[in-house]
Amino acid sequence: MTSTSSPTNAEQATVEAALDALLERHDPTEESYEEFRGHQFDQGLAWVMSPEGHGGLGVRPQLQGLVDKRLREAGAPPMDPSTFFVALAGPTILTHGNEEQKKRFLRPMFTGEEKWCQLFSEPGAGSDFAGLGTKAVQDGDEWVVNGQKVWNTLAHIADWGMLVTRTDPNMPKHKGMTYFALDMHAPGVEVRPLRQITGEAEFNEVYMTDTRVPDSMRIGDRGEGWRAALTTFMNERAAIGGGGGGIPKRGSGPIAMLVDVWNKLPESEKTAVRRDQVMKLWVDSETLRLTNIRAGQNAGKGQPGPEGSAGKMIGSELNKKIFSLCIELQGMAGQIGFDYTYRRPGGLDITGASGSIGYAFLRARANSIEGGTSEIMRNILGEQVLGLPGEPRVDKAIPWKDVARN
Repeated sequence: MTSTSSPTNAEQATVEAALDALLERHDPTEESYEEFRGHQFDQGLAWVMSPEGHGGLGVRPQLQGLVDKRLREAGAPPMDPSTFFVALAGPTILTHGNEEQKKRFLRPMFTGEEKWCQLFSEPGAGSDFAGLGTKAVQDGDEWVVNGQKVWNTLAHIADWGMLVTRTDPNMPKHKGMTYFALDMHAPGVEVRPLRQITGEAEFNEVYMTDTRVPDSMRIGDRGEGWRAALTTFMNERAAIGGGGGGIPKRGSGPIAMLVDVWNKLPESEKTAVRRDQVMKLWVDSETLRLTNIRAGQNAGKGQPGPEGSAGKMIGSELNKKIFSLCIELQGMAGQIGFDYTYRRPGGLDITGASGSIGYAFLRARANSIEGGTSEIMRNILGEQVLGLPGEPRVDKAIPWKDVARN
């Protein structure tokens, strides 16, 4: 179902009936998170726009909001933050995977029984993703993978990784890549922590040494890794732009923390200039929230377009402004009171809004890097939305092996 028109009465009735059946038989407040999510998937209420049998009902994606609302009212817990990458891997496998892969991966991915991570960036290919060099060489029914990935969020708890490799160095860099599902527990896979400024190590670097990947784990055709990766990228930007857990309520999230800081200020410090600063950021936050709602309603088949880049870029920069002002309003008190001890988180807090002001200020620095830098987002918006001329790309048509690298 790819239409972005309003859902029909029949479609809404189908979703309502599925919800009634689910909640009559299963109580989200009594069943475990994984058990209830499994029943939700089986009822076609995981991703309603997906085909029946793959967690959906084949209806318009706008009706997912109805599902989320009903389940939230019934007491279902929010998505486990350790399963953030279901929003990336799920649409990629639905779009590019074969039937066996859909049956194998989608349900345990949605329930959280199997966790995923993303293996895209490399030390020499960050913003230029198509320049990646992790090599995969076919050996019969398997591929032998050697290389290094970096900035791999939650790779230390992942069971599977979304891996893009270089399979044909003689092709131009966008055409010689292949996408795989990598078993993170396979021999030759090593995950090393990267300690961040917050003290956490939610990011990692991953090394693959003669790691064997069955050809059955190839997502999409050989050499079509760029196309599959674009699906992952678009959903990643939409997820980050929307806060990683759906569209927040009015006045919630980072802006709520700023308002709380403002309310606690002595009246003598609530100057007109400061009030204007807070109010401007509140208006910007509400504008972004409404824009994300509209973008979500316009997305078809669970695959967002360039509008996800707008939400991602604006949200990233806005978070930094909000938490910078929080620190500024607190004065010297904003410089203390944060625990920098080393720790390995089991979940993902994209905005940092669930922690202290100090933590959020530091964590928000990553927002303008992860999921594509703000500079890359501006290029995407300029070229794909505004129709401006693209940047000169002199290496687009030459073989990857002939492209100059550091």
